[in-house]
Amino acid sequence: MNVFALLLSAVLSLPLAAQAAQPAAPVPLAAFFDNAEFGEAVLSPSGKYLAAKVGGGDQREGLVVVDLSQISLQVVARFADVDINHVQWVNEERLLFDTIDKRIGVGDVRFAPGLFAVDRDGKNFRQLANRNANFVQPSGAARLLPWHTFMMEQRGAQNSDYVYVRSQKIDGPGELRYEELLRLNTRNGHATSFGRPADTRGWMLDDKGEPRLTWGHEKGVQTIYLREQDGEKGSWRKLASFNAYGIAKQGFDPLAFGPDGTLYVVSHHAGDDKKAVHTLDLATGQVSAKPLVQLDGFDFSGHLIFGRGKLLGVRYVREARDTLWLDPEMKQMQAEIDAKLPNTINLLTVPSRPETPNVLVRAYSDRQPAVTLIYNSEAKTFNKVGDSRPQIRAAEMAGQRFLRYKARDGLEIPTLLTVPNEKEGQKLPLVVLVHGGPWVRGSSWGWDANAQFLASRGYAVLEPEFRGSTGFGGRHLQAGFKQWGLKMQDDIADGARWAIAEGIADPQRICIAGASYGGYATLMGLARNPELFKCGINWVGVTDIKLMYTGHWSAISDLSEQWKEYGMPQLIGDLEKDAEQLKATSPLLLAERIRQPLLLAYGGADQRVPIYHGTKFRDAVKAHNKEVEWVEYAEEGHGWTLPKNRIDFWGRVEKFLDRNIGAGASRPDPGPGAPQAK
Repeated sequence: MNVFALLLSAVLSLPLAAQAAQPAAPVPLAAFFDNAEFGEAVLSPSGKYLAAKVGGGDQREGLVVVDLSQISLQVVARFADVDINHVQWVNEERLLFDTIDKRIGVGDVRFAPGLFAVDRDGKNFRQLANRNANFVQPSGAARLLPWHTFMMEQRGAQNSDYVYVRSQKIDGPGELRYEELLRLNTRNGHATSFGRPADTRGWMLDDKGEPRLTWGHEKGVQTIYLREQDGEKGSWRKLASFNAYGIAKQGFDPLAFGPDGTLYVVSHHAGDDKKAVHTLDLATGQVSAKPLVQLDGFDFSGHLIFGRGKLLGVRYVREARDTLWLDPEMKQMQAEIDAKLPNTINLLTVPSRPETPNVLVRAYSDRQPAVTLIYNSEAKTFNKVGDSRPQIRAAEMAGQRFLRYKARDGLEIPTLLTVPNEKEGQKLPLVVLVHGGPWVRGSSWGWDANAQFLASRGYAVLEPEFRGSTGFGGRHLQAGFKQWGLKMQDDIADGARWAIAEGIADPQRICIAGASYGGYATLMGLARNPELFKCGINWVGVTDIKLMYTGHWSAISDLSEQWKEYGMPQLIGDLEKDAEQLKATSPLLLAERIRQPLLLAYGGADQRVPIYHGTKFRDAVKAHNKEVEWVEYAEEGHGWTLPKNRIDFWGRVEKFLDRNIGAGASRPDPGPGAPQAK
């Protein structure tokens, strides 16, 4: 099948996720853990054209542009040794993009993403930023920006050949000194600095695509600067300062500038427990008393959707990602699309300056990986652009529910529960899957490779949002401060006990698993609750909090000195004042307690949790535990980027779980001398 046929298929005749179920062999690991077959797709400002990344066979992922009116396709960029990564429209005629090598691990990366521009017809290609750290450029070559130049996540004005890009001054792993903003001409490569008021670390453009906000950290304090709308590029003034870590009563996160110049922010204002969307008085730096958008039971997370000179709607995350439309036309269009695709949540993206009826739709559910479509709002028809994982059949996937259970001290713990098909009401082997961070939200309702893979092998999966997780209010977050291995750990154990009490989990077949902080919690769970957790899987997990501070001569950590000095003492524990607590909650020092089967996996190039965390713990636990499996992926960092390693790791997980809490665990040992199956 050619690229065009892969990219644009016939109009959908059946709702997504409505296929009839058919008995089949287990879905292969590669369907879950190979790279997605279709990724980013972006409408041009008018909506006339669609830019998309496509691969196929042994070819690298390239960039194509589809003329949606003539149904014609043009390959505009493809390299033999690297893949297209992020893509933006500079204007209606020109695209900006960078690159990534999807065939190597983090430890083998030798080149930066670079920066490139090309017209939508494939002409006037230009490299704008270097991919290596050469200090001397060849004589006569067009001058390139340095390798540490990156795209902005925000789109610009899209009405000229200019864009804003970020140039970072980096002193070492984890040590960003400042981030400079450059105005770049994508035709001739000429760039000028916009100027900055301090050692700034982030920028925000206004609705016209011009820089209006910047911010930086110093000694644990975040300061936000504002440029007056009619000011020169250097006319910045301090807008607000507050604690950069934890919860700041007068703090806020800038969200967006509206068409009328209003600044929208996300804030815990006037003691409200949940973060909400407010406006900010630019003269005083004060957050409005009344919120504009407030989500019942959740902090606001998402973004505002502007168009036609007004606020059209709000994209947000509650149990799942969804949209609230304020504009009547968009509300009607959403209803039309939802009626045609009733089994999925359908996220609409409109062009910035629409001249066509084309709308981009991203459809997903708990059983359905994301599918991208173009909806013609006049003809009321769909064209499918691409499936992220076409090998996945929604009917074979497991249902997922968002629930809440109570911890032993009464705190409500949100959780996701995924139960294999046709096994509701049975006592199942359970995997408690603990998210990393930990100061993040673990997940939201929707298709997830890890949970769905485990469910496809017969396991129920519980993903608790223990205290310290974000997204569920200030009290929920703050209740986790300095609670690594303590109340945070209680919440996880209480989730497993809740699953037992609800008749979901077989109490003799529960395993705990997780990466990063989740790996730490796995080890602490095995040490503290051996009666509950029969086995554990830790990948790239912290094994000693003190090691996060001190590091080790054998490897480099990317934890910044500011985080160690101002963040970690507040959120995790002070190295001196909380020394005894840190000892009592160190898996490394508790290794002799852990006698359950254990799978450990680490990346040899990990700078977030360097491999010495794993090797030191492995050596300590193996002195008392003979059921320890160790795997190192030498080229990987903090997680597995290569499909071959993801498939290998989860294949090991499948075998490990099977023999410890799965079907293999219930098979009797035939004993020595017994005949072997062939």
